[in-house]
Amino acid sequence: MRRPPRRSTTCPGGLAGRSIAIDGLAATYTDVVVRVQLASGAVQSARLAPDRPFFIVDGTPSWHDTARTYFLLGMEHILLGIDHLLFVLALLLLVRNRWMLAKTVTAFTLAHSITLALSVFGLAAAPQPPVEAVIALSIAFAAAEAARERTTGAGIAGRLPWVMAFGFGLLHGFGFGGALREIGLPQTDVPLAFLTFNLGIEAGQLLFVAAVLMLGAVLDRLLFLRLARLREVTAYGIGCLAAFWFLERLAALA
Repeated sequence: MRRPPRRSTTCPGGLAGRSIAIDGLAATYTDVVVRVQLASGAVQSARLAPDRPFFIVDGTPSWHDTARTYFLLGMEHILLGIDHLLFVLALLLLVRNRWMLAKTVTAFTLAHSITLALSVFGLAAAPQPPVEAVIALSIAFAAAEAARERTTGAGIAGRLPWVMAFGFGLLHGFGFGGALREIGLPQTDVPLAFLTFNLGIEAGQLLFVAAVLMLGAVLDRLLFLRLARLREVTAYGIGCLAAFWFLERLAALA
């Protein structure tokens, strides 16, 4: 997900206790991430939305304020990051066995947590445009594997989905890391901000998985829809959208 460039400014007399608002935001459908860094080094980040286009700057944010802020930012990032959610959905379409699904989601979580940590702490880096292009390719690959399973049988990704999830999860972690760098980290609470942001991502991911599984159960037991056909159509839809994203992001590299 591309974000507008960050802007910084100074305020005579300080910002502590003051309200920051975005004019005209209430008339849009856009969310805005605001990052405030005080002279003390304390950093406060907040997401402003049309229904709440302002927030109050806290002069001395406590550790639980930081934890809450970054946990919610992590949840919002994964739940608003349609590319990451479509990859998880493709995994759900590919894997039917609940135990294998738990292993696959765990592998994806572990992998993107590793590269998120490496990215945040400056131990490894990857340029965001190529990462975003390969993330789109990973979605297309997972969707293709889910679609072909019904017609030609499971390939290696279908037999060992956790391996594919771990490999592509490393790339998705760099994507999460780029988002967290855009938001910014408090200089005094980097480990806490990283941990709670990652926990927010996992919480949002689990909420999405639970919602999809519940919806599948409802469709299967109450509406008696042909889920096999629905899975196939959904997989093709995900694959087409991901292929478009890949070509679009690849063209942007030129």
